[in-house]
Amino acid sequence: MEIPAIRESWGIDKDTTFDDFSSEVYAAKFKFVSGSPGYVGDLFILQGSYLTGDAPFVLRRGETGKLVFVE
Repeated sequence: MEIPAIRESWGIDKDTTFDDFSSEVYAAKFKFVSGSPGYVGDLFILQGSYLTGDAPFVLRRGETGKLVFVE
């Protein structure tokens, strides 16, 4: 909920709780291993509770362990 692109997409403000957000999103977590040298670790896919035609959000762990938006 702290990633600006997600905040903007879901209209999250300072009063939005995790329960509010979780009722509007589906999430899947994968233990991802790249087929070539590259990323290995947690990969998350977030999709809204309704289909808009927009691609889902993809997040991975950055070097500091925080989630980062994959563009």
